[in-house]
Amino acid sequence: MPLTIKVQGHDVMVVEEFVYLGSLIHSTTGSTCDISRRSAITRAGMLSLENQTWRSRLTISMKLKLYNTCILPIFQYGMDCWAISKTDALKINALHHWCLRMLLGIKWYQLVRNNDVQRLTKQPKLTAIIKSHRLTLFGHIMRMDDNADAKRILLASPRQTGEDNQVVPASCGSAPSNGI
Repeated sequence: MPLTIKVQGHDVMVVEEFVYLGSLIHSTTGSTCDISRRSAITRAGMLSLENQTWRSRLTISMKLKLYNTCILPIFQYGMDCWAISKTDALKINALHHWCLRMLLGIKWYQLVRNNDVQRLTKQPKLTAIIKSHRLTLFGHIMRMDDNADAKRILLASPRQTGEDNQVVPASCGSAPSNGI
């Protein structure tokens, strides 16, 4: 029998992972599982367009526009909240180069360097795109009112209060009454 907990009078099953609003939430609280899931969905999207689009006579610039408009958003969904390790960053950039090679028609045995692929496509590394999006989000949050939940969460810092640890926003002097 699976483990359940009661939440507001309802039994809720305890699970290792679940998909919520398109993102994979895992009990490890890491992002590796969601990144792997997004990578698989992105690869499937690239493969589904292989014969009709990537092998067609479309110009490279048109293929890049399709890639940036239709394929990259598949991978990028939820990326603003990912905690990316060095291993994750390598996998993310490897996926991006795999996609660009497919788009250009470069086979694995042709031994074309990633730098050459980037130079041909004039595409930044995918990790650089993620950093740029994160900075944009950070700017939006920092311009919010100091009482906005997103800003309070971003500026929260742990503080010892007796026996248990509470997270208290750095800009506030005491713990909020609603337990955030």
